[in-house]
Order: sequence, then structure tokens, then C-alpha cells
Amino acid sequence: MRKIILSMHTSLDGFVGGKNGELDWIKFNDEMFDLVGKFSDEADAALYGRVTYQMMENYWPTAADKPAPTKHEIEHSNWYNKVTKIVLSRSMQGKHLSNTIFISENIPNEINKLKQQKGKDILIFGSPTAVHHLMQFNLIDDFWLFLNPIILGQGIPLFAGIKDKIKLKLLTTKEFSCGVTGLNYTIDK
Repeated sequence: MRKIILSMHTSLDGFVGGKNGELDWIKFNDEMFDLVGKFSDEADAALYGRVTYQMMENYWPTAADKPAPTKHEIEHSNWYNKVTKIVLSRSMQGKHLSNTIFISENIPNEINKLKQQKGKDILIFGSPTAVHHLMQFNLIDDFWLFLNPIILGQGIPLFAGIKDKIKLKLLTTKEFSCGVTGLNYTIDK
């Protein structure tokens, strides 16, 4: 069975975006990009909410073609262009784009069908609204949380709308030279 793996930056107080969705507080470096590259190697699909999908579509398809792209931009652009994109969106229902699946109804059932298909893992980068919805139905299998050394005080919470406890088991931690700590959890069954 395919796993859904979340990769998300968070503040110490549990926010994944500022009060207006800003992300300028996130720290990252090449070590983190290398780790994300390893996630990508094990995945053949990416799951997004509409807002994050549109943001990704505006950048990643041509990121490798820009003047002097970084190693990460080249690798992630190539990965993004070949994987299946799964987009949770009511407003984009009925759209037909190459290599893209839009899910607007019966989300838990449709995601479970995708998890049952043969293939590699499904990655979620960002997409807090989609993550909130998936967590309500325990559809995320592994969490890579990148804990940034900042307290935002307010913003978009990582955990919202959860009805029942979700027990997690810590698999590993990774300290990055930029001050971020990566925490890798799996569902504790």
C-alpha cells in the first residue's frame, strides 16, 4: 500500500503560515533540499490543496529553465514535471490537465483508492487546508515536520479540526545547520 507523507515547515508554536499565509520566516538550506530530494525519489505523486497547487504550477514546471538554476531547482522541477499531481479542490472540479487528478468529493474514499493503487509514496508539501482535511480521516501515514526556531503568535495552524487523538511514534530527528530541526513521525498503530 502506498503511504502519504507530509513534509511541512512549522513554527515552535505550531503555525505553518503567518496570519496572511506568509512564509518568509521559514529557514532552509542545501541539507534540507537533499533530504527532500530523497523523499521525492521514493514518491511518484504529489498531493496539494488548490492554493499550493497553483503556487507550485506557477514556479516548478519551468524552474530548471531559469538562468543559473540551483541543483535543487533542477532536480525538483524535473520531479514535479513527471509525477502525478493530486489536487483537492471544489473550485477546480471538472478540470482536465495532463498528469493531474482533481478530487472534489468523497475525498477520504478517493484518497484511500489512490493509496491502494500500485506505486510509490504520495508526498504533501505544504497545503495546510488539505492536510487538515486528511488528518480528520487519519489519511497521513508519515510526518516530516521542520521545526523552525521562531514563535509566530498567530497564523495558520498545523493541526486544526482533528476530532480524535492521533498517536505518533518518533522515528528520527535531524538537526540542520540553519537552526531547523526535522522531526519524522509515523502513525503509532
